[in-house]
Amino acid sequence: MNPSAQGWLKKLLQELNTHHEFLTHDAALFYQNLRSSGFIYGTNVNGLVPKYRNADLTEEEFTKLNLVSSLFYIFSRTDTDKENFAETAISFYQSISEFKPSFLDEILGEKKGLELLEKIIHKRIHIDDNIITKNFNYFITNAVLFSDVLAFKVYLENPKKVENYLKKLETAIEVSVYKAFNTKETKSEYDKSLMKLFEVSLRYKSETVQPLHLLLPEFKQELEKYYLLDLTTMAIWSDKVIDKQERAFLSTIAGYFELNTSIVNDSINQLDTFYVSYKDKIPLLNSKNPVQSFYDNSGRMVNKLIKRNKKRLLRELKESKELMYLIKKSTTNSLSEEEQKKMQNQLLDIFKSIPSLAIFMLPGGMLLLPIVIKFIPKLLPSAFDDNRIENE
Repeated sequence: MNPSAQGWLKKLLQELNTHHEFLTHDAALFYQNLRSSGFIYGTNVNGLVPKYRNADLTEEEFTKLNLVSSLFYIFSRTDTDKENFAETAISFYQSISEFKPSFLDEILGEKKGLELLEKIIHKRIHIDDNIITKNFNYFITNAVLFSDVLAFKVYLENPKKVENYLKKLETAIEVSVYKAFNTKETKSEYDKSLMKLFEVSLRYKSETVQPLHLLLPEFKQELEKYYLLDLTTMAIWSDKVIDKQERAFLSTIAGYFELNTSIVNDSINQLDTFYVSYKDKIPLLNSKNPVQSFYDNSGRMVNKLIKRNKKRLLRELKESKELMYLIKKSTTNSLSEEEQKKMQNQLLDIFKSIPSLAIFMLPGGMLLLPIVIKFIPKLLPSAFDDNRIENE
């Protein structure tokens, strides 16, 4: 099977129905195998289904297989009619597009079926090789793909609850990761930069976000608990060292979930083993500082996006007088939390109308808005910022 050629999904679903032993696994074993494949870490190096382990496939092809296999696993445990899987998955992605600008807009006009789902999956994990750097893809976009799986489960139970669920899940991820960075006893300049990036990118500001001890216990399913704990461990592990203070923080997170501390040790050990085993396959780990690599690559990616969409973006900005005022103010003064939120919302409204900027609406995309704001003044007329130094 070739996941890069048309028709791969039909063959995969046939084989999943034949080699269906993984569908009988309980949630813990399913998650453990998915983590071992690299799916949870955003770097797929193997297949979830035994038939595809050690197959000669690319990282992106493994990601496709693992995402579909995970969705199929969830579907099979809530619906006995497996023939409805493709249509249900398509409806799910359409439903979450209703409140997040869609990366599906350019393909939703096509007829439904396996061919359409193939394109949706491709768009979901691939986006655009010419724009998105591999490092960004690994640690932001693909590292939160499991959110699709968790949301799909909620959708199957009650489609009307998906929007609220995803908002809570996104908030839990952002706040947990930010708090994790804040526990570091010794923070490098890049740690501080990334912390600031998280802080100003939170979709829901401090006055509306519940503290972790109230927010996290809302997630009661095993898969949710394991996933949020692992993402927090990944954030702490950014310098490849976990000290006593950081381990204590992870134990606190586990306590909120009513998980045994042995789960924390397992999360740390599994992450360490995975990255040691596959460090040669993960470009980000080849750099001396993973945080620096993330920050730098994200900046380059955003710069490309802004330049490629310069004319249309400039036109949209000029039509929004309030947004122009806030951007201009941000170049010389700090914005209040209310002004920050207003600027974010107005920028996101603009991004809805520009397909190639839909990346900012995907999970993790909010983290890049401060970088966007940094680059936008450079595309505006020079009179916009009297104090700007050319070639700066």
